[in-house]
Amino acid sequence: MVSHARWKFARDEKVAQGIAEDPPEVERRREEISLAFDLGQAVYDRRVALGLSQTELARRAGMTQPQVSKLELGGTVPTVPLLARLARAMEAMFRMELFGSSIRVTFTDLDGTAPEEAGTEPPATERASAPAAEAETDAGAGAERAAATG
Repeated sequence: MVSHARWKFARDEKVAQGIAEDPPEVERRREEISLAFDLGQAVYDRRVALGLSQTELARRAGMTQPQVSKLELGGTVPTVPLLARLARAMEAMFRMELFGSSIRVTFTDLDGTAPEEAGTEPPATERASAPAAEAETDAGAGAERAAATG
């Protein structure tokens, strides 16, 4: 007999691959996965901009290093309280802007200075509404995250 955890994992894999029978569930799961990657990228960008290791960020946020790694790789969608702890640990404001089918996630300096105003690249990810642009962005970001945390 298959345990519940194994069944759920197998179902999640099928949904992520688009093989599930329920199209609305597939789309909902894809959006959740995309949001997890966007949040992970924003955490990674801010941590790197501050020159922090995953271990140091974990210590500041009351987490473990593997939890930070999983978060940065898009393996989990953090809760609002966890996002607040991460923002405090990275001395930043957390912002999530939703407009249409696009999402912008950022951690900015506490003084409100946008990273582009400070002359640095913004620690944010944007998800375009076009599926081709989404696939291109996700593929490049995934490789970048894997190389940076490996």
